[in-house]
Amino acid sequence: MIATIINCITVLIGSIIGVRLTSRINDQLKEVLYICVGMISLVIGFRMCFEFTKTIYVVISLTAGGLAGYLIDIDGAILRFGRFLERVTSRGKAVGESTFAHGFLNASILFCVGALTIVGSIRAGVSKDYELLLTKSIMDGISSVIFAAGMGIGVAFSIISVLVIQGGLTLLAMMFGDFIPALVISEISGLGGIMIIMIGLNLLKLKEIKTANFLPALLIVALLAALDPYISMVL
Repeated sequence: MIATIINCITVLIGSIIGVRLTSRINDQLKEVLYICVGMISLVIGFRMCFEFTKTIYVVISLTAGGLAGYLIDIDGAILRFGRFLERVTSRGKAVGESTFAHGFLNASILFCVGALTIVGSIRAGVSKDYELLLTKSIMDGISSVIFAAGMGIGVAFSIISVLVIQGGLTLLAMMFGDFIPALVISEISGLGGIMIIMIGLNLLKLKEIKTANFLPALLIVALLAALDPYISMVL
């Protein structure tokens, strides 16, 4: 868990630095930052999305997961949680729904669904190898500066998601890490890359996608990948 705690600290520090820069940046420069973050998200997403090997699993998972997430309205729930954090931290004063809630949402997804999160958590839990998570901590800290400068303090609260998701994965890996197939990791990483591409499209204002609604797809693709030996026997 020590690497996850360090990750939370780097995101918090980076977010504070980014927020400090916000007051010195006009709207045009903020637009430039959004473009930078959007392009970075696209690059990260495209690098990750080619890691999957079972296209049919990704197609099924993305479709079924997206429909399930839409019916549950996961995106709306996370945004409402972000607004709740906004009200609590600002003592009832709104500081901007689009900046706080969406900053929390986008940063949470970016910092929590990547290959480094999954593989790093497993390695940390199984063999206490923290190198990947420490590398991720540095990358997230730098990214949080840019994110927070463009979207505000909501980015800092993504450490809640990092602590729960990344920390939870590390604890699970400590108990079951030896039994996680490599295919599960690659398919989750690839699908995570697609979701990060969605974030990039949103930030570049090319398409409005409720990315969080696709989160169930990660669970579905993990299940399909885990059952792959049995599915292959049937097919």
